[in-house]
Amino acid sequence: MYKPEKIRNIAIVAHIDHGKTTLLDTLLKQSKVFRENESVPERVMDSYDQEKERGITIFSKHSSISYDGYKINVIDTPGHADFSGEVERVLGMVNSVLLLIDAQEGPMPQTRFVLAKSLQMGLRPIVIVNKIDRPHANPDRALDLTFDLFSELGATDEQLDFTYCYASGFNGYAIRDINDERKNLDPLLDTVIENCPAPSGDLENPFLMQAATMHYDEYVGRQGCGRILEGQVYKGQSVVRVDRSGNKHRGTITRIEAYEGINRVELERAGVGDIVTIAGFPDIMIGDSICDVNHPVELPPIPIDEPTVSVNIMVNNSPFAGKEGKHVTMNKLRDRLEKEKRANISLRIEEIEGSQDAVKVSGRGELHLAVLVEAMRREGYELSMSKPQVIVKQIDGVKNEPIESVHIEVPEEYSGAVIEELSKRKGEMQSLSTNEHNITSMEFLVPTRGLMGYRRDFVTLTRGLGILTSILDSFQPWKGTIPSRNRGALVSGVSGKTNAYACFNLQSRGTLFVDPTDEVYEGMVVGENSRDNDLVVNVTKAKQLTNVRASGTDDAIVLIPPRKHTLETALEWIEDDELIEVTPNSIRLRKRLLKEFERKRQGRV
Repeated sequence: MYKPEKIRNIAIVAHIDHGKTTLLDTLLKQSKVFRENESVPERVMDSYDQEKERGITIFSKHSSISYDGYKINVIDTPGHADFSGEVERVLGMVNSVLLLIDAQEGPMPQTRFVLAKSLQMGLRPIVIVNKIDRPHANPDRALDLTFDLFSELGATDEQLDFTYCYASGFNGYAIRDINDERKNLDPLLDTVIENCPAPSGDLENPFLMQAATMHYDEYVGRQGCGRILEGQVYKGQSVVRVDRSGNKHRGTITRIEAYEGINRVELERAGVGDIVTIAGFPDIMIGDSICDVNHPVELPPIPIDEPTVSVNIMVNNSPFAGKEGKHVTMNKLRDRLEKEKRANISLRIEEIEGSQDAVKVSGRGELHLAVLVEAMRREGYELSMSKPQVIVKQIDGVKNEPIESVHIEVPEEYSGAVIEELSKRKGEMQSLSTNEHNITSMEFLVPTRGLMGYRRDFVTLTRGLGILTSILDSFQPWKGTIPSRNRGALVSGVSGKTNAYACFNLQSRGTLFVDPTDEVYEGMVVGENSRDNDLVVNVTKAKQLTNVRASGTDDAIVLIPPRKHTLETALEWIEDDELIEVTPNSIRLRKRLLKEFERKRQGRV
């Protein structure tokens, strides 16, 4: 067990894709956490399968490094705004943060969010200017912009006098001066030990800890994770849990776990300053304090920002229901969502009045909800989802909606089209600048409603060369009507297998979502119309065969590849009268009221 003065607790925070996970990978490798013959995958901290596929961090990850007689507990945090709830809770466990800044891009929207939270909690961030090896890196400019951001966010004089160093996580070196020799990451670890305060507290005081995050284990149940604020804890110790309401619940510590490298190890005893996971209270919640039996303490609650977007999750009642999924009933869906809620407290699950086969699930954004549903479909669940809706607040009797701060970087020639489109979506420009490389940077305040469905158009508008990131800014009065999707749907009017001949003839009508030989049913959305109205079509129509061959009638059929939807693109595309059918093997779109699309001749192609 380390003494408090030999422990350092830090979190790595940054905007998405600024190199947090890569830097931590290299730190772990250089710290000899792995055996010499051990196979170490790239981005080892991204252990969740969706993190590896998407290339982003979704859940905060704990690890520890032993260096020069010190134990450094390091927490890797998500960079995407939808998972910022993970960052907020983690900051309560650490004594400082490593704020990573891209040497080329400088501070970005998520940087502003995590820095503001850190400064409010009185932490003194250590700034790491990362990726200094990039061709257009400008570390001096990045540092100047970072100082301006500190000042803008109201940093104290002590916080403005931040320590910084330069690094390249990919190449595995850190330097305190730009002209220093580039060897390894030891200068970064030395900077942490010198500038990160040791945790406060005394080993002789009565035990006290506050649960900052949750873990859930099938065998142990719900576990609370946090930093030990005072005293020591041992396995089998009788303690008291004090909840948000001040109620006291006695219990026994059944398991204590900490991290060595990236592995969780069971401990018999732990002391002040260390970050541990404790089991023994099945009903423990974020912010609950665990204390000595004779010295119960009620600590201030940990605030958790509210969700901004909700979807209705329903039983799948399409004609293909139950063909691919293993868990298809509402009871199974409810049980799975309740299990998720035990560890993921950013989610909110509510019953819908008058509906037995649907629940309302609220989260921090479309990606947050899409990650949950993607996990469920991989576990064999089958369900339907509605179009996401923003969560509206009544403030002083006025209807308020979430507004997002949007940062955009595009080549200068596309900036006019971006400004025009965001203006239609009630966006308000805050700043605009163009650098020497003709890249225009823009800041907007846009209603969350206005961003739904826009990212797909943004990629098309900028030929894939634009960068768009956003984060919740505030709740503001309702901005009025915002134009929705300007193209209708191609809806199948028959059931059966799609046909290449029919698909070829429908290509001129719009963009198809299905391949030849795909199974379809009446009311299923099979494509996007090139006009603004819905069109009932027949994608199963085969060519009329005769025994006569004529010149010009047997042309080769050339099909344009269909647009295949992911969960995120499907959530962006659908309208209020449409649903997403999610199964382990398929993502289909369909009209909410299938009876409206019974077999008709009128309007069918």
